[in-house]
Amino acid sequence: MFGPLSEKGLSVRSRPQPGHLYDVAVVGAGLAGTELAWRLARAGQDVLLVSQALDHLGNLYQPTLDGVTFPPASLPAAVAAGMAPDTDGWTFHRRLKAEVEATSGIHLLQSTVTALDEEDAEVVLSTWEGPKLRAGTVVLAVGAFLKGRLLIGDTMEEAGRLSEVAYDFLADDLIASGVWLVGAEQSAPAVEGAPAYDVRFLTPAPGELDGFRINRLGRVRMLGRCLPGEHTYASVLEDAARLADDLLGERA
Repeated sequence: MFGPLSEKGLSVRSRPQPGHLYDVAVVGAGLAGTELAWRLARAGQDVLLVSQALDHLGNLYQPTLDGVTFPPASLPAAVAAGMAPDTDGWTFHRRLKAEVEATSGIHLLQSTVTALDEEDAEVVLSTWEGPKLRAGTVVLAVGAFLKGRLLIGDTMEEAGRLSEVAYDFLADDLIASGVWLVGAEQSAPAVEGAPAYDVRFLTPAPGELDGFRINRLGRVRMLGRCLPGEHTYASVLEDAARLADDLLGERA
């Protein structure tokens, strides 16, 4: 591995089989979800990290690291340490993904979650692919993907980002559970190899959240850009650290 963070010689804490119960399942593997999973696993938790596209795990979606700063002690800060500002985003992504894969206690899974059902002391996650997953707590870090609609010029796609499908079924399931979702919008400027676009998506309405907790779902949290408000790389990583502390405190 490339740096001192990697846990050489350690075996995974579990070998997940159908019906395995994780401590925490994190849905969405952008910077926020990846940071949370990494922090929880290093603290001894058995973590499932689900992404629609593992090739996009922790991706910055910009050409280089120039002008990007990360909070100290965060995973991206450790990965970027020593990298030149002109290091391309793909190199950063590959090294971050390698570090996550080397972290004992994280099970990386490429899948699409469609529904959440709270049952006694766990949450059952349904997927497009069929298999159901189980966790004591679920964290949704799905960014702009809840009913995401991508607008590029006169074209609209059912996506939260270029080439990544929206979480329509999951949004519908949250609404069916009584969670009130409202519209939000953000814009992305053109970068090398990708056009400018706008994305419209859903977030919880005021009053639906108590911090990161969804009031109507006792074992489900939300993190990152799917929460109301403005967000930056630094803010979502800081939120991930706070949520990790909260979840670890609940299990202490």
